[in-house]
Amino acid sequence: MALYEHVFLARQDLAQAQVDALAENATKIIEEQGGKVVKTETWGLRGLAYRIAKNRKAHYVMLEVDGPSAAIVELERQIAINEDIIRYMTVRVDEHEAGPSAMMRRNERDRGGRGERGERGERGPRRERDDRPRDDRDAA
Repeated sequence: MALYEHVFLARQDLAQAQVDALAENATKIIEEQGGKVVKTETWGLRGLAYRIAKNRKAHYVMLEVDGPSAAIVELERQIAINEDIIRYMTVRVDEHEAGPSAMMRRNERDRGGRGERGERGERGPRRERDDRPRDDRDAA
């Protein structure tokens, strides 16, 4: 069987319980077709780069699937019918990523302290720019 990553975007006005129900429904479809969902990640309500069907935000969910292509075809057919899902994408992968996905690692890093640069940024001393044209107001 092949390995897939399937991501779908649900409408912003859905409750988290409804989004979880959509993920469970997708898992059920895959299992009925002889596949299995290895991992499910809910990335939460995130802003969109542009409006989709009058939505500025969407609930993101990713499923890592191990199953036949017929299971993916049926899943995409069912999702295309569902009005609560505004976008979806399925990608075939060589192997599933161990541990949390890059999106989940990013969320953990954003919640943590100041990031990789340390407490105050550690950029070094602030210098005056020499390539900027001088103004009479700077002389005063």
